[in-house]
Amino acid sequence: MDFIKLVHEEFKSGKEHPKFTVGDTITIDYRISEGGKERIQKYRGTVIAFRGHGDKRRFTVRKISGEVGVERIFPYDSPFIETITVEKHGKVRRAKLYYLRGRMGRAARIRERRNISKSVK
Repeated sequence: MDFIKLVHEEFKSGKEHPKFTVGDTITIDYRISEGGKERIQKYRGTVIAFRGHGDKRRFTVRKISGEVGVERIFPYDSPFIETITVEKHGKVRRAKLYYLRGRMGRAARIRERRNISKSVK
């Protein structure tokens, strides 16, 4: 049992990511090794789902490449994730946005959540 915990601790990245939720548009800098070389690939899309909890938490990001929808699942504590940048905060009322799979173009848009601070003088 201790060996399993040791392996989990070894694979943790220890990096702090910004807070993001379902509906947000994010850019992920993901480290990819091809042959003997390593490079960083940017993946920008909308978060459509969170699954799992604790160390096994993962999130699904969907983007449109050409006219084809592409989804990718990222472990939250992956050592291959360099940075996560939140581009837009989306205003959604669901925990899973699987309905976006059947929509294209303007029908797949998500409204932006705006934080309006009330300043009274």
